[in-house]
Amino acid sequence: MSAKDTVRRNKTAIVANLSGDRMLILNKAHEKKLITEREYINLKSIEKVDVEGHVVGLVDKLLFKGEESCNAFLKLLETDEIKDTYPGLKSMRLNDTSILPTPVQESSCDDSDGPPPGGKRTKEPYKLNSKPTGLCVIINNKKFTANSERRGTDKDAESLAKVFSWLGFKALMCKDQTKDQMERALKCFASQSDLSQLKEFNVEEWSDSRFTPLQEAPRHGDAFICCILSHGSEGVVSGVDDKRLSIKEITGTFKPTAQPTLTGKPKVFLIQACQGKKTQRRVSLEADDSQSPSIPEDADFLVAVATVEDHQSYRHPTEGSWFIQSLCTQLEEGCQRSEDILDILRDVNDEVAHKEGKVEDKAGGPRKSVKQMSVFSCTLRKRLVFSPQSN
Repeated sequence: MSAKDTVRRNKTAIVANLSGDRMLILNKAHEKKLITEREYINLKSIEKVDVEGHVVGLVDKLLFKGEESCNAFLKLLETDEIKDTYPGLKSMRLNDTSILPTPVQESSCDDSDGPPPGGKRTKEPYKLNSKPTGLCVIINNKKFTANSERRGTDKDAESLAKVFSWLGFKALMCKDQTKDQMERALKCFASQSDLSQLKEFNVEEWSDSRFTPLQEAPRHGDAFICCILSHGSEGVVSGVDDKRLSIKEITGTFKPTAQPTLTGKPKVFLIQACQGKKTQRRVSLEADDSQSPSIPEDADFLVAVATVEDHQSYRHPTEGSWFIQSLCTQLEEGCQRSEDILDILRDVNDEVAHKEGKVEDKAGGPRKSVKQMSVFSCTLRKRLVFSPQSN
């Protein structure tokens, strides 16, 4: 049995035992580097009625990380210090697992590293050599004309700025934009307008762990990131004036033009917004690059949205949204392992899918459990791998 299966099958008993002293197991997991500093802080601050919620969060996090993390966790639970603190673990059989060896492919060929006859050649990733890697534009809509406020969105904006700055991008933010301002601001970024034109949108840049007024006109690099944090409905996001801008219009702004600054370069759009009014119900769980000199105008786009169409997305008033916080955590972990962005987004999908919250029933009934399913679509032609950049 795999380590992950062992943890999953014994999850209830593990949680019950470890809840007796939740801080010790959190500290030990952090000490053994099973979780990052960011994850440790987030797990400590989970708002739950009882301490069990913190341990559930830790076990779920390790399950999301996969086989190697689960194996290390089981080894930690077998140590004398842990068993002395949580004696109930002594009667559990948690050591009947091992990591499967890497399979060896049989071959009658020589030891060449080249592709086998008739096989596909290795995909080259997008080249990300510019300094900075590119622009990360964040449109952060918080205060709407209907006197509503998207609490927690500033946390999302800061988390995005922090992680993409770490990945070498120049992070910029436009706050509280109307539909018309969003449209015009994106056109300015697409055409690399001068600083005087961008001042209309109160653009700020991430510097020294905070947003400050933009000092010079930004320039595109080898990739482009656009993050929209707002309300929305099917296929659209809302300006603070409650007027709607379609996601297709947003991505269309960055298609090749007479000045194809981003032609052939990856363009990633991350959308934190509801896509409808429905809530997700719970269910139980037991080709090579062409040599053609041209590419389609819709090539090289990646759009990731917090939720599938017709459904709501969820946001904590202080900790930020499920989707953006998961995205930043998975980027932080996956980019250190040189993972492709699609693999990272699949991990985001998995983590978001496992989250569960409670919302008020508008009909006056008891609070109901809700789920969320993030989604992405892709026309990237190559692997997209972001790497941490040293300052």
